[in-house]
Amino acid sequence: MKKLAETMRNTKSWSKLLLLVLTYAIIHLLIIFGIIQDFQQITLTTICINIILAVSLNLITGFTGQFSLGHAGFMSIGAYTCALITMRMPTIPGFILGLVAGAVAAAIVGILVGLPTLRLRGDYLAIATLGMSEIIRIVFLNLNITNGAAGLSGIPQFVNWPWLFVFTAGTILLIVNFLKSSHGRACISIREDEIAAEAMGINTTKYKVTAFAIGAFCAGIAGALYASYFFFIKPTTFNFQKSVDVLVMVVLGGMGSVSGSVLAAILLALISTFLQSFSELRMVIYSLILIIIMIFRPQGLMGSKELSLSMLSKLGSKFSFRKGRV
Repeated sequence: MKKLAETMRNTKSWSKLLLLVLTYAIIHLLIIFGIIQDFQQITLTTICINIILAVSLNLITGFTGQFSLGHAGFMSIGAYTCALITMRMPTIPGFILGLVAGAVAAAIVGILVGLPTLRLRGDYLAIATLGMSEIIRIVFLNLNITNGAAGLSGIPQFVNWPWLFVFTAGTILLIVNFLKSSHGRACISIREDEIAAEAMGINTTKYKVTAFAIGAFCAGIAGALYASYFFFIKPTTFNFQKSVDVLVMVVLGGMGSVSGSVLAAILLALISTFLQSFSELRMVIYSLILIIIMIFRPQGLMGSKELSLSMLSKLGSKFSFRKGRV
């Protein structure tokens, strides 16, 4: 039985790896042959950045149960740090240095902010993280080195599909493996019942700060990728609305579902792109779609479940059974 279980796990691992390789290869070929053009590449980049943001916020909010509204602040730290470094070192090593420095800087700020604020709970924590995000934005708005409200332009563009794929897949793998570890289970226990977790000897503040730091680190990566691809950033890009957008992806996908966050990030990016043709009614239609989805699926697209090959096969068998009955 143990050998059978190990064989099944290895088969699932190889299947996931094959799926990742096929996804990368297919999209790469579509870009090379010009089927995915510049406009579609912008949408693809937005999807990848949104996936990184949504999955990392889900670790904080969905799996650890900490209501955070400060993700845009961490994203801005990564974006400005990477932009300032790459503008002075416009090379691939400079971009890598800027990306790593931006992610680490965001994580450090996440730890410094998390230590005092993560003793709070619920709405109080949301207000504290929102205030932190606004403080970061105002600081960037008033610094000379960041060019104030005018923002930074002419940032060297290094990000392409290979970079996006590596960091998007890497973020998902990092968070999934963290959740499968004892530290991840401790975070989930805090979400389920923080008092019971403390009674069992779990240092809740330590694990909440750990989840906060990892989420901030990934948000810093997303900000660095954004700055290097769109080559222009300004403080208003990382305002309160950005944090809310990321939170919407997490809630829509399902609190506590990594694959749900991925699906929601893809869905909302595609809906937003499609509605650009209806600029006057765009936000009205966008809001109505979200309201309808949450009325008929209040737990989100995936709830707390994860998308798997077995789930897809079950859905396929149910569909074929219903089709046969018809």
